[in-house]
Amino acid sequence: MMSLSVRRTLVAIAVLGTGLAVAGVSVAASADLEQEQKPRPVRASVVGSAEFVLPYHQDKDVRSFTFDAQAAPYSRPLPGIPGGLPTDARGTVKVSHYSAERDITYTSKGRVDCLVTGVRTATLTAVITEVSPGGPPNVGKRVGFSVYDGGAGTGKGRSTDRVGFSWNGVNLLPKGSAPPQEAPVGTCMAPAPYAPVTKGGYVVAHAELPSPPPSPKGSTEPAGSSPK
Repeated sequence: MMSLSVRRTLVAIAVLGTGLAVAGVSVAASADLEQEQKPRPVRASVVGSAEFVLPYHQDKDVRSFTFDAQAAPYSRPLPGIPGGLPTDARGTVKVSHYSAERDITYTSKGRVDCLVTGVRTATLTAVITEVSPGGPPNVGKRVGFSVYDGGAGTGKGRSTDRVGFSWNGVNLLPKGSAPPQEAPVGTCMAPAPYAPVTKGGYVVAHAELPSPPPSPKGSTEPAGSSPK
């Protein structure tokens, strides 16, 4: 038979183990609660610079995007929408493409006009304002981008971020038997972030789209609504 002293020892060990488990659960719950209670940014943003590769086309070219975009809700009046939209944004994008075949780097810059975020994700659009010599004739054209912020990466120097963009055959408009043309890009429109980042990275700060500001005195419509 088990002695009384042995039974007492086993009971004490069991009680100690239960206490440690409860303490561990409490610490984890406390950490989760603290994370949930962290104040979210008042305005969404996407910042960073990174190189990426095309998963469907391998070459020696070097492609990169640089984003510095911030939400600016209800700041861009439109015809019929004098108060602007909750997705209005400002900032800049820079596109860089080194062509190994031509041994030259083409760049373009754009002005951000729209930004929408989710948790670790964002879509944004920009109107191209400047293109380097020899680059595509895109001045005045709206282009779209998507971003996935993978966090700190794998710990082996590998980023888990991804980007997507609205050209290179992902935004075509098929029409009958004619070759499909590239379709126009609307505000905040972009494909999923399909291209893996290989160097650098992005930070997406998510914020919910805000309600319209108060209506001007004497008006019954929200400031951002269109007249009926």
